[in-house]
Amino acid sequence: MPSELKPLQRALTLQASGSGLDATHTGALDDRPVVALLTGIGMGRAEARTRDLLANHAVDHVVVIGVAGGMATEIRVGDVVVPEVVVDLSDGRELRPSPLGDITPQGRLLTSDDFITDLEVLGRLRDEGATAIDMETAAVGRVCEDQGVRWSVFRGISDDAFDPSVDEAILALSRPDGSPDLGAVARFVAGDPRRVRLLSRLGRDLKAATNGAVDAALRAARS
Repeated sequence: MPSELKPLQRALTLQASGSGLDATHTGALDDRPVVALLTGIGMGRAEARTRDLLANHAVDHVVVIGVAGGMATEIRVGDVVVPEVVVDLSDGRELRPSPLGDITPQGRLLTSDDFITDLEVLGRLRDEGATAIDMETAAVGRVCEDQGVRWSVFRGISDDAFDPSVDEAILALSRPDGSPDLGAVARFVAGDPRRVRLLSRLGRDLKAATNGAVDAALRAARS
């Protein structure tokens, strides 16, 4: 999402060419060139954008940075997950990110195209060892592994996957590229003005998670 890219833009002074999901953001991490792309929401978009990245740029390491929903009982909002295994829930394929820096990857990050809110399903997945869940990482990992490109993951926890207030109505407040749908937000708040407090909390948590993921990824890359 654009909000997930902003801290990286500031840290690396990235310059954009193009707009929206088609934009390419370029800069440098110390003396190493960096190119950043938005994936948008969902596995199909993430796969397409990763293929575009590898087809059009000489990339030697892909780093997925963004947010995820926490699942393990010890995970809290603001924590950063650097998974040992990423599982594509569509077919069960297990993908293994490359270590980056001195961080030891641990835990299992799940990826699903469905926004899972069923507490029974979430509980079963947690019992099977899930640490966190998102909607894009496995698609990026599949493309990278199939093309022999190293890849790593840094996902900040922005919410508890078991939180009933974070549902499909919240997901519907974003456009496919991850930018806010202001009309949908206005209608959501008009339905119950108390929802302003919920959106404010989610916004703070999203910012903390995104900043944490970016900071962790840059420290790892520099080391």
